[in-house]
Amino acid sequence: MRSYPTNSPEAAARIVALLLISDGHVSRSEMEALEGLDVEQGLGLAPGDFAGVLHALCEDLLMGARERRLLTGSIDQATLSALLAEVTDPQLQNRVLHFADTAATADRHVAAAEAWIMASALKQWRAGDLPTQH
Repeated sequence: MRSYPTNSPEAAARIVALLLISDGHVSRSEMEALEGLDVEQGLGLAPGDFAGVLHALCEDLLMGARERRLLTGSIDQATLSALLAEVTDPQLQNRVLHFADTAATADRHVAAAEAWIMASALKQWRAGDLPTQH
């Protein structure tokens, strides 16, 4: 899996793209919802670059998929955590979560894989925000 600079538009866009393909397909309603929010401008990408990030992600997943049926089968918790670690800026994390939530709910169904990605992001990115117990 290629890496992107920390807090780069591409690192942020890859997480949204991963959520898009996590249920096995990208629905028209998901893409329209993201386009309506201008995901590229919101993440700091040039026009057309979101599609490039999505394509690169699919290439990377194909290289790691081997004989699995789903592209996302090569994503385990450690890999997802590494991808999430490339976005450390809280404001950028919030934008990613907003776009990901919009995409996940656009088709009125949140798949288990989509929920897993969102829960993992919230857990990893908000761990410092949780109260500690003594």
